Amino acid sequence: MLNRYPLWKYLLVAFIVVLGAIYAAPNLYAPDPAIQISGQSSAMVIDDRVIKRVSSLLDKGGIKHFGEQATGANALIRFHSLEDQLAAKALLQRDKSMQESYVIALNQAATTPEWLRSMGASPMKLGLDLSGGVHFLLEVDTASAVAKRQDTNADELKAKWREGRVRYRGVSLNKEQVISARFDDEEERDKASSIAGKEFPNLTRLKEERDGKFYLLLSLNELAIREIEDYAVSQNLTTLRNRVNELGVSEPIVQRQGRNRIVVELPGVQDTAEAKRVIGKTANLEFRLEAESNALVSSKEYFEYRSEEDRQRFGGAYLEKKLIIGGVNVSGAKSSFDPETSQPQVNINLDSVGGTKMHRVTRNAVSRKMGVLFIEQKTRMEYSLNEDGEEVATPVQTEERRIISLATITTALGVQFRITGLESPAEASELALLLRAGALAAPMYFVQESTIGPSLGEENIELGKTSVMWGLGFVLVFMLVYYRVFGFAANLALAANMVLLVAVMSILGATLTLPGIAGIVLTVGMAVDANVLIFSRIREELKNGMPPQSAINSGFDRAFTTILDANITTLIVAIILYAIGSGPVKGFAVTLSIGILTSMFTAIMGTRSVVNLIYGGRRVEKLMI
Repeated sequence: MLNRYPLWKYLLVAFIVVLGAIYAAPNLYAPDPAIQISGQSSAMVIDDRVIKRVSSLLDKGGIKHFGEQATGANALIRFHSLEDQLAAKALLQRDKSMQESYVIALNQAATTPEWLRSMGASPMKLGLDLSGGVHFLLEVDTASAVAKRQDTNADELKAKWREGRVRYRGVSLNKEQVISARFDDEEERDKASSIAGKEFPNLTRLKEERDGKFYLLLSLNELAIREIEDYAVSQNLTTLRNRVNELGVSEPIVQRQGRNRIVVELPGVQDTAEAKRVIGKTANLEFRLEAESNALVSSKEYFEYRSEEDRQRFGGAYLEKKLIIGGVNVSGAKSSFDPETSQPQVNINLDSVGGTKMHRVTRNAVSRKMGVLFIEQKTRMEYSLNEDGEEVATPVQTEERRIISLATITTALGVQFRITGLESPAEASELALLLRAGALAAPMYFVQESTIGPSLGEENIELGKTSVMWGLGFVLVFMLVYYRVFGFAANLALAANMVLLVAVMSILGATLTLPGIAGIVLTVGMAVDANVLIFSRIREELKNGMPPQSAINSGFDRAFTTILDANITTLIVAIILYAIGSGPVKGFAVTLSIGILTSMFTAIMGTRSVVNLIYGGRRVEKLMI
């Protein structure tokens, strides 16, 4: 029988729409403005004592708050208004002990009911333009990374030539990062070229003869340069993500843009100076031997542990002033577990220079302890009153040097070794992150920065809601007036499409931006467009004398191919936008892609289900279309 779905199809459509409504529901609950408090290191425990301390400071400042909760890793305190949230952050940052011990950041606390959270339902994340925050565009100086590698290659080349008894007159590195080696005779140059080709396959060799002297020019090939640049940008990305985590920002965006640029977006952060300080801060590592008890006072230094727990248990330790290697020699670090004891450990990789130095020192220091010293430049804000009685914040630079690991050397170490004696996997993971992110692989420069205030974010949300409501309202009225009963079916399908679009974005964890709202508005039009094609086709079939039931069936079937072609071509464009775009363009592409898929389902199956329920299985003389 025409225009009748089997029962399972009706149940399937109903099930999908109901499921979509459940997972879209969390977006009806607006989040509370909140302050997130976390420790300066992952070893710090945030418990009820911290909550009581913060609550006491807020109560003294007359700031109303509620919903305090501590998870051990961080604490969340909610406020009734955005003004109270900003005032609370400023108040807590003025407290010297809070500023030194904790990271205080703005956040949005979800208010989703427990029964929805138990099903894994959560609201969409809001982008920078909707929640407010800061945007940075940084450029990585990849040329310096290439220069650094060539400088290392020059030193290693000289060492290899000395081993091979090659006599050279001089080795220099020019501004184009080309190593130039000078020889007295052609035989020595050819011998040096052969060694370089064998030991350094990534170097391109060129022979020249000038003024009776023989030269060998060595430069990095294009593939090697690209690998160095990719490593520098990737390493800086890791470093930036680790530093951004210190801000405690909810859903930060740190991603690569183009060949040597990085985009950082921090929703909810309004202090640009603080964000720039954390992103651009300098940190370094030093590996030193623990000083022997009878060592001279002038040859050793006392350092405290970075972990609060270790400070309380051990206080600190004396390390030799003489440095083994620095963090610049660490090329990689990864946390794992000792296969024999199942205890956490960190596997360290050093570059060739660092490996040589480490082996030379540790082969004579077996059974002694080696300390890993973390050196960090910090900026602390001090508040004072000026001559006019106004409060002025003054940044004060401080340097913090603390021990993050002190382990016994069991054997001579080389390019690869491991650090054991760690108390927990979390401590091992943090140590690996600090080792990887202790120093940038290449310098970075701020190319662009902008700030979006929270009030502007709220205004964008309201304007976005208004645009969607007006667009949806006009479409609903037009469809109902122009297509009557069929317009009613299309309106139900359109409402279901909006629900499914929001649900899918929430499930996938997609971030909603202002261009994303534009994508939603466009999706509304595209969803209606599919129905217009179907209804126009039904009208044509009726004009050609086809019976109503046959006209409905033919209209849906014959319009399907056109709808599919149109949506696939649009989906291809959306995928391309996502692949090559960034920031706002990606937000638009994501929303558009999801909207295309949900609109095809609701326009074809959803609308036809409603039409079949109204007209299917009945004798129809005239269609209300």
